Amino acid sequence: MLSNAQAIATVGVRDIAKAREFYSTVLGLQEGDAADCTGGEVLSFQSGNSKIYVYRSEFAGTNQATAITWDVGDQIEEIVVDLKSKGASFEHYNMDGMRLEGDIHVGGGMKVAWLKDPDGNILNIAGK
Repeated sequence: MLSNAQAIATVGVRDIAKAREFYSTVLGLQEGDAADCTGGEVLSFQSGNSKIYVYRSEFAGTNQATAITWDVGDQIEEIVVDLKSKGASFEHYNMDGMRLEGDIHVGGGMKVAWLKDPDGNILNIAGK
């Protein structure tokens, strides 16, 4: 039933203005039309063929797991450098089988970098 439906990432934030700045300026996402959402409490961003909804929530940043992953293939290094130049700060985790090369965790044929939005939502950049 859902196998042919488009999935949309949905992330709670406390401050819509800060989220708009981060998701558009730092991450470089194009803001979409959220006219169907009332009161300016929801933002819509386009990311490839996917959408990301960012909405005001008192529970923002309480998820301790990854909220969004972008698969960027072999562009991971340049994307991490670009995001860092725009003020993104990357998380460093101790993970079995992975070594840290700058801000990128490397191991098992993959490369992964984690960062947080202004509310502490965990975002993931994955490549090879």
